[in-house]
Amino acid sequence: MLLILPLVLATLLAAADVDSPETRQPTDPATVVSEVRAGASPVSIESLFDERSIADGGWSSDGTKVVFSTNTSGRFNLWVTNETGGAPQQITTSDDRQFSPLWSPDGKWIVFESDRAGAEVFNLFAVPAGGGAALNITNTPEISETGPAWSPDTTQLAFTVKPKTASVSDIAVMDWSTRAVRTITHEASKDYLWSGPVWSPDGNSLYATRGDTGDTDSDVYRLNPATGAALNLTAHEGKRRTSVSSVSPDGKTLLVTADRAGGFANVALLDAATKQLTWVTDTKWEASAGEISPDGRFLTYQINQDGRTDAYLAPVGGGPAEKITVPAGLNAFPGPGSAFTRKSDRLLLTHASSTQPGDLWEYDLTTKAPRQLTFSAPASLASVALPGSQLVRYRSFDEKVISAFLWLPFNIKRDGTNPAIVLPHGGPTGQTVDSFNRTALALVSRGYICIAPNVRGSTGYGAEFQSANHADLGGGDLQDEVYAVKFLIATGYADAKKIGITGGSYGGFMTLMAIGKTPAVWKAAVEEYGIINWLTMLEHEDPLLQQYEKGLLGDPVKDRAVYDADSPLTYVRKATAPLLVLQGDNDIRVPKEEAQQVVQTLQAAGKPVSAHYYSNEGHGFSKRENQIDALNRTVAWFDQYLK
Repeated sequence: MLLILPLVLATLLAAADVDSPETRQPTDPATVVSEVRAGASPVSIESLFDERSIADGGWSSDGTKVVFSTNTSGRFNLWVTNETGGAPQQITTSDDRQFSPLWSPDGKWIVFESDRAGAEVFNLFAVPAGGGAALNITNTPEISETGPAWSPDTTQLAFTVKPKTASVSDIAVMDWSTRAVRTITHEASKDYLWSGPVWSPDGNSLYATRGDTGDTDSDVYRLNPATGAALNLTAHEGKRRTSVSSVSPDGKTLLVTADRAGGFANVALLDAATKQLTWVTDTKWEASAGEISPDGRFLTYQINQDGRTDAYLAPVGGGPAEKITVPAGLNAFPGPGSAFTRKSDRLLLTHASSTQPGDLWEYDLTTKAPRQLTFSAPASLASVALPGSQLVRYRSFDEKVISAFLWLPFNIKRDGTNPAIVLPHGGPTGQTVDSFNRTALALVSRGYICIAPNVRGSTGYGAEFQSANHADLGGGDLQDEVYAVKFLIATGYADAKKIGITGGSYGGFMTLMAIGKTPAVWKAAVEEYGIINWLTMLEHEDPLLQQYEKGLLGDPVKDRAVYDADSPLTYVRKATAPLLVLQGDNDIRVPKEEAQQVVQTLQAAGKPVSAHYYSNEGHGFSKRENQIDALNRTVAWFDQYLK
């Protein structure tokens, strides 16, 4: 069993005064108000994609430069900017997406991951920091390598490996001089996988997380990179999640995210010798660990409070935590080993909001001053008035309180005549956060009310809420979407005869389930790469996702009735809403066969359906021209059927 120390760091409990998910109260629909804004006009869809999205970032070894992934060119490639900001320089060029850049400790290399045509079989690449051609250093077409982590002396590189045909991932180590790779874990279970390798400061140990595919149970292990010998540091009974993110410079303490009682994720310090935890946070919102600074004085963490995230800096030895003063929205730290400069004098973080695309910011630990490093929004977008999101809450059919982000068009009348769109998120273990949502902004600026509920099954509200739709996919969670419509109608703005729904992945599944199971509610729908039949999905999807699906629905033989009851195929012939289907040809998560099955089923039933396939995309559309095309098609579809 896991031992827990007394709360000797009680002064770090920064979230103690924050309301919990359990104390949320419903929003009075009458308090929702459309802002009056002169000259408001539809935002150009093209301009929504003229802005640059930023995916990752990290400091150079000397702290003078920042490398990051951005789609400035229309593809996610690597760029570098100086510590003072200024014009960034592109250092890689590829038609494929490139993520997770990480500067080597000796300053000579930048390693990153890239797949091909969205197929999610990632290889690791390296580019000389001073410029030059990118090298595929793993070059394994049938094995995916992700999550690179340099050893402190730059002699080894650790990462996760997953064969295309496997349901699990393991930890591997590459000798940098020879490029020879050794897999050091050999997972025997079909539904547990390894992730997040973190090196000890002396390079003699690796720390990694072994967790189940459903994110309900995990442990932290110490691994010998030479022999693969593993020691469980967080052994426990029952279901409990603990994951590692950072190691102190003396190698004695790990920064982890761990479940407190009730399954609420919090941040703690784990003594590597005694296996004892010292809690850093005490919150029922979702806290996640960041990094321990190279000088060992500070640690970082984030708290996700109802879809908005704050970033915190706290002394390791005790003292009050400091919320970093950047604008409200989504404030977070980049990937492992990337936030602090080596001198521990500055932090790198990301900021985004419902009206501001993501950017990198620098925070000076001495002056306490934040400074924006990148500027994603072009002048063409910055000059347009964009309606911001509102956080609302409502009661569902069983009195459970559901949170949602709501976008109201400017200048609409409270006369019950306005069209509205529900935006279900992916997952189901996912969450709509207060991000720069292009779909919502394109629709709301054209007169559509938009609402994105965090229904049961969402992350961010504790383990019980996250598992509340297991073996009931498209049951209670669908009713949570329907009750979002009831909330919109109660505001007096929305027309019950002009309601649409659109989402991708699990949001696409929810769209199909909605129009089939509750057809009277919906008048038009657009689904992107959504599931129609869990059984055929199980036959064609990636093996890891097969295990994830079984964790949600059970055994496909013994629980066949659950699979049938939770599949849109059982209901979709009853749909009356015209449906548009958008799908990538190379999708390993929701294969193309699912979309084809949707179209064939509805066509055979004489229902209005149309489809478009993207030949060079996987799960989600990453190429700018395809993103623009998909959103243009979505808007045109709703304009045709709801206006």
